[in-house]
Formats: sequence, C-alpha cells, structure tokens
Amino acid sequence: MKIAILSDIHGNARALDHVLADIRTKQADQIIVTGDICYRGPEPKRSLELIRSLNAKVIKGNADEWVVRGVRQGEVADQALEMMNREREWIVSKLDQADIDYLAQLPTEIDTVVEGMRLHLFHATPDSLFEIVNSSADDATIQGKLMSARDAQVYVYSHIHKPFIRFIQGRLVINTGSVGLPFDGFAMASYATLEITDGTVRASIERVGFDIEEVIRQYEAADYPNAAMMAKVLRKASL
Repeated sequence: MKIAILSDIHGNARALDHVLADIRTKQADQIIVTGDICYRGPEPKRSLELIRSLNAKVIKGNADEWVVRGVRQGEVADQALEMMNREREWIVSKLDQADIDYLAQLPTEIDTVVEGMRLHLFHATPDSLFEIVNSSADDATIQGKLMSARDAQVYVYSHIHKPFIRFIQGRLVINTGSVGLPFDGFAMASYATLEITDGTVRASIERVGFDIEEVIRQYEAADYPNAAMMAKVLRKASL
C-alpha cells in the first residue's frame, strides 16, 4: 500500500496541480490530506474543488477553522490579526456556503490501520489545531506532544511547513511540509509518501517544482489583500 500525504495547500492550486500529477506518476493507492486547504492563496475555490474531487481522507487544519469562523485574538500576533481577517474575508467571498459547511465538518484526526500498521494523523498536535512542534524539537518533546495520545507505529502531522522524517523509540514520525507555502527555504512544494508492504515501511519526502512567479501574478491580478507579503514568502520559502 502506497499512501501520499499532503497538506498546507493554502489556496495555491497551481502547486497542487503539480503535486497531484507527481502523485499519479508514483501510482499511490491512497491520498490523505492533513489540512489547510484554502486560506491565504489566490485560488481557494479551485484548491478545495481539487481536494474534494479526490477519493481522499481529509482532516481539518487551523486555517480551515479560520475560514469557518475567523481568526481570533491570541491565535496570531496582535499586529497581524486585522490583516489576516481581511484575508479570510477575501477567501470566504470566493467560496459558497456548501464549501464552508464542508470545512466545518472535517474531522481533526485519522486513526487507522494499514497492512497491520497503525497510523495516527493530525494537523498540528492531537489536542490542538494551532500548537507548534518544530522540526528542531527534542525527542522528549515530540513524544509528549505528538505521540502520547495514541499507540501507533507511524505518526504524521503538518502545520509547520517544514518537512522531516525521524525515528523515535521505534516509532516513525513524519511531517509532510507544505504544498503551497514551504517555509524551509526550499521553494518547491512538499508532500510525503508512505509505503507499507509485507511488514516493511518506507517513508520519503517528495519535492515538486511549480511556477512561483505565476502564482504571485495570480495574487496581484486578484487584488489579494496581502499580495506583497505573500509574494515575499513564496520567493524566500520562509516567513
């Protein structure tokens, strides 16, 4: 069984197009999406339509929750709150109520068994859509924050936009990185693959190129409220 796990599309449908094409070449048996589909990108509606067209399991991310109910004080820096809610209003204006309802009803975790191996997947941590567990966290922190809620062999999360694979106490921990807004300085879309066959497991991080300048032109043409900052983030692949 080969599983493609992707996340943090953030309305960048052009990057998602390239990732889905790459997944097809790898002949994945299943696709799982671990959240953050629409918010902060120039094509929120098309991004959501692409995800909904897949026969995929999908869970909610913090940005999906923001689309549903807005960004609240304490969830972002105070100086960013007004702008991020302006961005959210722009995103919502491109969606319809059925889209909002779809995002609202998404589950926050997946606990499943594949070929006898238990997987636990969530966006940020099992208990929060917002908590940040960085790739630089020590083993004890990752165990406490990510691995204590369920007994699994494989744990997968997203949220930080920085992909990694680690083995901790005989368990596999994967961060998918981001399809639409990588933050690790490598300006290419990121997703993870997991292959489980006959008691063996293989995990990898895949990087896929897309036309960053084209996406920036989309922000500008759409009169996106925070286009200049988003262009900077895309070019640097960093906040």
